[in-house]
Amino acid sequence: MKALKIPEATVQRLSIYSRFLERLDKKGVITVSSGEIARGVGVSPAQVRKDLAYFGEFGTRGVGYNVKDLIHYILKILGLTKSWPVVLVGAGNLGTALTAYKGFADRGFKIVGVFDNDLLKIGKRIQDLEVMPLEKIPAVVAEHDVKIGIIAVPIGAVQNIASILVDAGVEALLTFGPVVLDVPEHVVVRNVDLAVKLEILTFNLVFRDLQSVL
Repeated sequence: MKALKIPEATVQRLSIYSRFLERLDKKGVITVSSGEIARGVGVSPAQVRKDLAYFGEFGTRGVGYNVKDLIHYILKILGLTKSWPVVLVGAGNLGTALTAYKGFADRGFKIVGVFDNDLLKIGKRIQDLEVMPLEKIPAVVAEHDVKIGIIAVPIGAVQNIASILVDAGVEALLTFGPVVLDVPEHVVVRNVDLAVKLEILTFNLVFRDLQSVL
C-alpha cells in the first residue's frame, strides 16, 4: 500500500463499491469496468480508478476488474475479512434499533454486549442479548477482545461512557449527536449526527430550487 493518507471519502466509497460488486457477483457477473462501477454507484470512472489506485493495481486495461477478486481486495482493505465483536452502551430506542439491525452482522460486526445504567432495562433482553450493567463492560471487552464500541446514550452521558469504554480497552468509538470527545490520540472516533444529514438534504432541495429560478 502506498504511504499516503487515504481520504475518508475514499474509504466510504470503497464500502459502497463493495456492496455494488456483491450485487453483481450474485447475478453471476464475472468482470466489470470502472465505468460500470461508476454508473452503479453514482461517481465518475476516474474517481473509481483513483480510489482503487491508492491501494494498488487491481484491474487489467481493456478487460476490467474480476468481480470476486475485487470484492476480496476491498473487504480486506476495509478489515472485513474477519469478524469484529462490538459492544453497545444504551438500551433505549436507538440502542434497541441498532442491536436489531441485521446489516451489522452481514458485514462482520457482531454485538456481543449491550449495557445500560437503568435498573428497569438491566436484565431485559434485546434480540438474544441480555442488557447488562455498566460494571460488566471491562469483563465483556476482555473476554471477546472488543475494539469497537457504539455509544447510544443521552448527549450528557457520552463522555463518561467513552471514558469507561476506553479504560476497558476499546480503541474505536461510534457516537450519535454533536459531541466532541476527550479521548487518547490512539482512539478512533466517528460521530453520526442525523440532524446534519437532514440539513444536507434540505440544502440540496433549496439549492435545486434556487438553480431553477436563476
